[in-house]
Amino acid sequence: MFFQIKELILWPRNPGFAPRRVAFAPGKVTVISGASRTGKSAVIPIIDYCLAARDCSIPVKTIRDACSWFGVVVKTSTGEKLFARREPGAQRSTDEMFLTEAVELSNPPATVTKNTTAENVRRTLDELAGLSKLDFAAGESQSGFDARPSFRDLSAFVFQPQNVVANPEVLFFKTDSYEHREKLRRIFPYILGAITPALLAKQHELNRVRIELRRKENEIKKAETVSAEWMGELRAKLSQARELGLVQGTPETELSRDQMLSILQEVVNRTDAALAVSTTTISDAVRELNGLENEESKVSGELTSLRRRLVEMNRIRESATNYHEALRIQRDRLQISDWLGQQHTGDENCPVCGGHLEPIAQKLEQLRASLKELEEEAGDTIDIPAAFDREMQRVQTDINEATEKLKAIQIRKKALSQRSQEASTRQYQAKKVERFIGNLENALKLHERLGEDADLRTEVTHLREQMQQLQDELRRENVENRKRRALLVVNNNAARLIPELDCERPNDPVSLEIDDLTIKVTGTNRDDYLSEIGSGSNWLSYHLAMMLSLQQFFLTLDHSPVPSFLVMDQPSQVYFPRRLVVREGEDEEEPRLRDEDSDAVYKAFKVMGDVVGAAKGRLQVIVLDHASREVWGGIPNVEAFEEWRNGVKLVPTEWFS
Repeated sequence: MFFQIKELILWPRNPGFAPRRVAFAPGKVTVISGASRTGKSAVIPIIDYCLAARDCSIPVKTIRDACSWFGVVVKTSTGEKLFARREPGAQRSTDEMFLTEAVELSNPPATVTKNTTAENVRRTLDELAGLSKLDFAAGESQSGFDARPSFRDLSAFVFQPQNVVANPEVLFFKTDSYEHREKLRRIFPYILGAITPALLAKQHELNRVRIELRRKENEIKKAETVSAEWMGELRAKLSQARELGLVQGTPETELSRDQMLSILQEVVNRTDAALAVSTTTISDAVRELNGLENEESKVSGELTSLRRRLVEMNRIRESATNYHEALRIQRDRLQISDWLGQQHTGDENCPVCGGHLEPIAQKLEQLRASLKELEEEAGDTIDIPAAFDREMQRVQTDINEATEKLKAIQIRKKALSQRSQEASTRQYQAKKVERFIGNLENALKLHERLGEDADLRTEVTHLREQMQQLQDELRRENVENRKRRALLVVNNNAARLIPELDCERPNDPVSLEIDDLTIKVTGTNRDDYLSEIGSGSNWLSYHLAMMLSLQQFFLTLDHSPVPSFLVMDQPSQVYFPRRLVVREGEDEEEPRLRDEDSDAVYKAFKVMGDVVGAAKGRLQVIVLDHASREVWGGIPNVEAFEEWRNGVKLVPTEWFS
């Protein structure tokens, strides 16, 4: 994928300063050389952070304190794009991002504000890389490492920070963590082109067809099991129908399933099925027994009605008695007339004039007499009419008669049943036939719902053909062979580069081991892994050769999702002596290279220049290094845009004033 870095942009916290712009040369080897503590090692974290990394690895204090936003301008096949992201402050990262694009972005905005999110940018980058949206589990249960590839996974092929570029234990960026290591191992065949998006789609389709076929085959197996059980059940039901007299005769040959179904369906459809066991075909005893059952049912109903009526009449009598008793108690408690008579003695005078009250006494006596008469009338018992007692007596008599009649019927039924075994048998048989026909009708309906399995077998045949076709296509693709061929190309590319570098074993074959994510060197007597080989110059040479050979291979693919740039931070560090202690306030001396070390560094830059030149503008390499122009100057395709010495740094010093 054509995706190269054009420019790095830093926006200051102080709006009085213009943004800091660091330019790079697309299609070339761009070298930024400089002294220690000038910000060289912050370039990779800044680019990574602006390309929507999950966490911010930009060094704290100086750089993050001075900058408010970080941005990177990239050139793509669809134009230039500016990805900017806000400095996260106390957070590990921020989701606030700014994205703008045009055919050419010449002047960055003076200020930026959020117009998108990191998640949206990740989706944009995935689409730009043309990554498949299918996972590697083919629809089955998956672990986190089986998830679909993302643009963020591709950072392993474009960044070689200072702690990786000559590391004997770690070959790829961020694979020192288990999560990134396992995910890279899982997607490596896809990155190499051994697994294409079309193959992933076929694997998903194959898995879907396999699951569907398994389900349909289980349905057929169940249908066959049901069919076998049905044959036995049909024969049993047909035999039972003959025993009940519903089917006549015995077939000379064994009937087929369809014939048995037809006969049994005819039994269900017959409207005169009960005639063979009706009362016209059995003895007089059976008819008499049926009549007794009907009479018993009728008498039982009458008896129940009479008993209910007797209960209601008893309840009425009891209610009347309780009512009269309550009235008597109330009269005895009140006795108002007697109380009025006791209150008048005959010698009362008027409290106003003192006159005698005899006329009033006469009226009071009349009132008392009237009350007395009412009390006596209320206390009299009102008898229930004689008609009620007669009716109650009649109901009791009817109950006794009905009870005796019911007992007589039951005695006759018992005697009749004992005398006629035929009646009992025929009665049971009639009920048995009814139950059989009902069960048979339900069973036939169930069989109709199961349906024929012809359509299901056709679907299974089609799915098997489809699965076989997909398996043949995947077999022809042969992912393992494609992976081996791709690795062979990568290893051959590296083998051609190794002799041009400062390596102790220039002629020993090398191979990329994607299962272990390391390099294996094949010797005369044994194979050695990168961690087993000594010397920093060897580690650097193998790292540089393998990363360049991978980029060479990606350029040969019709479409590779890997960005076409490589950033290497201080590859010459293995040749520079490092001071263990630098006292506060003391300037760190500029390291000096010996002549033989200068030659080794020159070789490294020469190889990078040759590979980039052969790519004809399709590959970009950015080198951040101590080595000055004196070491690598004049190499074709190697250009210096900035030199960070004598106060010149990534972040201008005036931003801190």
